[in-house]
Amino acid sequence: MLKNMPASGIIVISIIAALFVLAVILLFYVRLRYRLLEGKASGTNLESRGFRAALLSEYTAAYKQYGQNVNTPAIISDVVGGRLGGLLLGERFLNNAVSLFVTLGLFGTFLGLSMSVTSLTELISYSNTSEWLSVLDSVGGGLMSALSGMGVAFYTSLAGAGCSILLTVLRTILSPQAARERLETRLELWLDNEIAPTLTTEAATDDADLVRRMVAALDRSTGEIRSALHSAAETYAVSTQTSAAALGKAVQEQKEHLQHFDSALDKFNDGVHDFSEVDYNLRGSVERMDLAVRDLASALREINRRMGGKQQ
Repeated sequence: MLKNMPASGIIVISIIAALFVLAVILLFYVRLRYRLLEGKASGTNLESRGFRAALLSEYTAAYKQYGQNVNTPAIISDVVGGRLGGLLLGERFLNNAVSLFVTLGLFGTFLGLSMSVTSLTELISYSNTSEWLSVLDSVGGGLMSALSGMGVAFYTSLAGAGCSILLTVLRTILSPQAARERLETRLELWLDNEIAPTLTTEAATDDADLVRRMVAALDRSTGEIRSALHSAAETYAVSTQTSAAALGKAVQEQKEHLQHFDSALDKFNDGVHDFSEVDYNLRGSVERMDLAVRDLASALREINRRMGGKQQ
């Protein structure tokens, strides 16, 4: 069958077979990994690695904050999505592998039909020529080529449908999705029943505990407020004393400056008084000089008059 099949059909069937083998390997691997993780989901030992350590760390932090109201399934789903992304990818591939095989089979079908139609078209084209009788010997070869294309169509479809059926049966028996759901259920029971009782929480367990926590929180807040006010009062007192000292120093400096200013003002007043006396004395001297000049002028005029009389 494969010997007489064109290369395109062999390639399509080889791809389907390779994907089927990959899907089977992934199916067994994913299921085995989920079973191993399910077997480790037990015990109260908080020292672990990998997936179990990440789950315990996130659950412990959430339980410390929320207590019994923690959303365990959401935490498990988040850690599974973050730490087991490869397994989830393999699971999605297995979910789509069945339709992928059917699609590849249909691809081979259309490929083979197109090859058959091409061969039949070439064979029928000889009927419009005068060489029809001379090419009757090649009719068998044309029909074999057309039938080989039909073989590609049917065999690829058969391979795709067969692999799809086998994988569907294997997935139904092994069911990695069911194994993952059992793992998540086992992890939820383990965290709620074995890990949670060993953890301490800051959340209230009942109304009475909530009231006690509120009272304790108010007490702590009151103490913190009292301490803050005391610290603020001390800081204000220190700053006030410092400001008062600085203000006293500034006032003292201003007093000294005022004293210097008063002394300078007194000196200025003394200088002004002395200047007034000098001005007064200068004014008297000017008046006396004016009188002397007037007397001198009168004497000169008298001398001039007398000298003029003698000349006459």
